[in-house]
Amino acid sequence: MSERTLCMIKPDGVERNLIGAVLARIESAGLKIVAIRKLHLTKTQAEGFYAVHRERPFFQSLVNYMSSGSIVAAVLQGDNAIARWRELMGATNPANAAEGTIRKDFALDVERNTVHGSDAVNTAAQEIPYFFNIMELQE
Repeated sequence: MSERTLCMIKPDGVERNLIGAVLARIESAGLKIVAIRKLHLTKTQAEGFYAVHRERPFFQSLVNYMSSGSIVAAVLQGDNAIARWRELMGATNPANAAEGTIRKDFALDVERNTVHGSDAVNTAAQEIPYFFNIMELQE
């Protein structure tokens, strides 16, 4: 089943020039990049994106980190794109991530773990429009 998911290269990945390495892994895995942009989130924008975590103890640290530098947001498309992208990313905690995953290879710690991905179809449906409108999504 073809689906779409949000991919985000976080500030640590952009700062360390890992954009090309991450995108190459995505394309090598057979996922199609249907939209992409580089931007710098304000604190307000980061708070909005991560609003689901507002009551969590790590929320303010996450907002500060995500607004600390540029990110790359992309929409990936393909059969089972959400599960495939999550497998490529690896576990949130890089110490628990499988060998060869992006987080195992590039993450610095649990927060600065290089990439983000939607965790479900309904999450992707909320996250993608945060960065892209329907006219920006190319088949």
